[in-house]
Amino acid sequence: MVTLSILDQSPIRRGGSTAEAVANTLDLAAHAERLGYSRYWLAEHHNTNSFAGSAPELMIAAVAARTSRIRVGSAGVMLPHYSSLKVAELFRLLETLHPGRIDLGVGRAPGADQRTVRALQPGPQAYGIEVFPQQVELLIQFLEDSTGLSGEAGGFPDGHPYTGIHATPRGPGMPELWMLGSGGDGAVHAAQFGMSYCFAHFINQDAGTAPLDLYRRHFRPSRHLSSPRGAIGVSVTVAETEEEARRISASRNLWVLHLLQNRAGAFPSVEDALAYPYTEEEKVMLRAVERRGITGTPEQVRGRLLRMGEEYGVDDFVILTITYDHKDRVRSYELLAEAFGLA
Repeated sequence: MVTLSILDQSPIRRGGSTAEAVANTLDLAAHAERLGYSRYWLAEHHNTNSFAGSAPELMIAAVAARTSRIRVGSAGVMLPHYSSLKVAELFRLLETLHPGRIDLGVGRAPGADQRTVRALQPGPQAYGIEVFPQQVELLIQFLEDSTGLSGEAGGFPDGHPYTGIHATPRGPGMPELWMLGSGGDGAVHAAQFGMSYCFAHFINQDAGTAPLDLYRRHFRPSRHLSSPRGAIGVSVTVAETEEEARRISASRNLWVLHLLQNRAGAFPSVEDALAYPYTEEEKVMLRAVERRGITGTPEQVRGRLLRMGEEYGVDDFVILTITYDHKDRVRSYELLAEAFGLA
């Protein structure tokens, strides 16, 4: 059975505002629950005019409070910016507020440029990328300890500097853990710690099936996951006709082109994207950008996702859809849900 979920980056459109982007996120989440999507994940980006989602934990709280059944989570918390204990406590509290509905997806990408990364540092020195596995291990230990999985003595051995420190509020249940990645490193970390793994195809489609193959090959069972569980994040645009789907995707495609040129901003209108004076070099880049996602009618997109699922060995898709007009984005998710018979 195919599982469909949503990744929302809270995109900001040209001529719009951050408040509009956040309001659109809350509106889309309500539609997602009605349509039968399994999870609603919120992204983390910093110092950008493109996305409003700089604090996924706050967005999770807002979305979960406005819904009642759909799972809500992060995609993800960029762990190198933060203390593992603080992240564990944030998600322990979210789990307490909304038991059985919270996902904690973590990643090691900065989600920002290097100057912004330095500004995010809590002190004179940030966590180096080489300590990311240790951060993940601490995070899991704090979470498991607070559920009682590790016993009353705590999740740390005697003599450990954190023995007796607990992520509060303590209680039964814990967030579902996911590792997010666009390459082999994230896959290996997910396998090492027995976490579910979501491969960001929309970022690195050139990696092919290698990250998921690597994840499954090296997976080690954990307390919270006994066998590999993989998903794939895919960029999708659906409309009633292929022509309309391609038209409304022009906004996202021009934005990606500008991102590759280090000049991304707010998402341009469809009209601006269609009228943009592409150079010959940019036309070549644009064709490559268009191949990064799946665009078409409901049946075309459904067929391509099913074929991708067979190729990658997954039946769990996290769908990223960005359009200039919010109603086009809602309609795209509606058509996809109908094509798979979700509701």
